[in-house]
Amino acid sequence: MTGFPEDELTRNGFLGGRVQLWQPMRGYRAGVDPVLLAAAAPARGGEAVLELGCGAGQALLCLGARVPGLSLAGVELQAPYADLARRNAQANGQDIDVFEADLSALPEALKQRQFHHVIANPPYYKAGAHSQAHDDGRKLALGEGTPLADWITAAARRLAPKGYLHMIQRADRLPDMLAGCSGVLGSIEVLPLAPRQARAAELVILRARKGGRADFRLHAPLILHQGTRHDRDGDSYRAEISAILRDGAALPWPA
Repeated sequence: MTGFPEDELTRNGFLGGRVQLWQPMRGYRAGVDPVLLAAAAPARGGEAVLELGCGAGQALLCLGARVPGLSLAGVELQAPYADLARRNAQANGQDIDVFEADLSALPEALKQRQFHHVIANPPYYKAGAHSQAHDDGRKLALGEGTPLADWITAAARRLAPKGYLHMIQRADRLPDMLAGCSGVLGSIEVLPLAPRQARAAELVILRARKGGRADFRLHAPLILHQGTRHDRDGDSYRAEISAILRDGAALPWPA
């Protein structure tokens, strides 16, 4: 598979323009979910972060823009997206080691490294559980090819002791995530993301720790939008969510 032609790319700004991302006009295009994922990771300067399935690099670039001095690496299965991630890192003045590989066959150079944080935004749908996309890249990005348990196992193997995994997923995949963490990661916390007040959570962010022994915690939902319904055009994000998406603020993880 070759890279994307120049005339099939757009350049889009994130974090109020602090991050500029080249991405395909057709195929998988990054939204707010990777930004929220990056904002949830409590990384500090000098730490190492790995993203599994990094796509064009949005989450890593947003995290690097918020926290200077990180050592960033990403794994991406699809060559065109891996190439875009490298290009986007260079364009944003960030240094990211991008490995083109399957999670089940990581390169030896990566297997020799450990990370303080692993982040992941795996495909949301089980194979055959959603309408098939016409674009191959989008199809792979949305439809699960590797079970969630394998994503979590790969993350656990790359985490340093006491390191954290953060994963964003559909709420109905939470049982699969919890099952994947069993015997592998502990101190599990789940933060539901609800679109509005009085609406069920559609997404969750899972936090788990290597070697963690704390009790399971299910937090109250983080509400993304103002009001109980969409009744006007434009930006309706709540102030703390807008601060994440526009200003690069950290996600207010519950204490």
